[in-house]
Amino acid sequence: MSQKRDESQLKELQRQLQQLQHAYARQSRRAIVVLEGWDSAGKGGLIRRIGWALDPRTLQVWQIGAPEGRERRQHWMQRFWERMPLQGELTIFDRSWYGRVLVERVEGFAEPDAWQRAYDEINQFERSLVEENVRIVKLFLDIDRDTQMRRFIKRYETPGKRWKLTEDDIRNRARWDDYETAYADMLERCSTTWAPWTRIDARHKHKARIAAFEAIIEHLAEDVDVTPPELPPLVQAFMEEQVRED
Repeated sequence: MSQKRDESQLKELQRQLQQLQHAYARQSRRAIVVLEGWDSAGKGGLIRRIGWALDPRTLQVWQIGAPEGRERRQHWMQRFWERMPLQGELTIFDRSWYGRVLVERVEGFAEPDAWQRAYDEINQFERSLVEENVRIVKLFLDIDRDTQMRRFIKRYETPGKRWKLTEDDIRNRARWDDYETAYADMLERCSTTWAPWTRIDARHKHKARIAAFEAIIEHLAEDVDVTPPELPPLVQAFMEEQVRED
């Protein structure tokens, strides 16, 4: 019964987010949702539920991994600038520019002076986006060690989900304390008044998805009119005539 209630609530939140997407498209607004969190915290499942509800024509999802090819020769932020939403679009980042102060910091891919400098660079980057009227929602999906291990075991025992387990997952788990420190620093130093972090307790998947949808809707809905526009007079007259004849 609890799961059914959660699914019913989630369906209503999906409808509300769909209304917001339509309003953003009509009003040429732009928005970004940034997802960070532990391996197996539920980022993929959340993205699927967002995708099921929204029009793919104005939805873009970027899964961010290590830079490749020419990206290695660019300024480290360049590849993110190139992935910013167009007018009327909602863009989701499955991991993001925060990799600089997370995996690049922990794994030693960035020198200490580079990742320490990145906190201010990130804050300035996000502030410039907000000043250009881009809405930014940043969600951190948080779980504990035991929850992660239970999910790893469930994936391992489900043949169709084994592909989700990677060597990176195992290596990252071995450095849990280092990542915990990096996450804490990220949340402290990059939760600004213009782009705050929202921490989602992701130990319970259904409740986490509801909390995430609520946070996204709350941030995106501020000062946005979701009232559908009036039909053009010709369309209105034509349809009224068709309804009368029917």
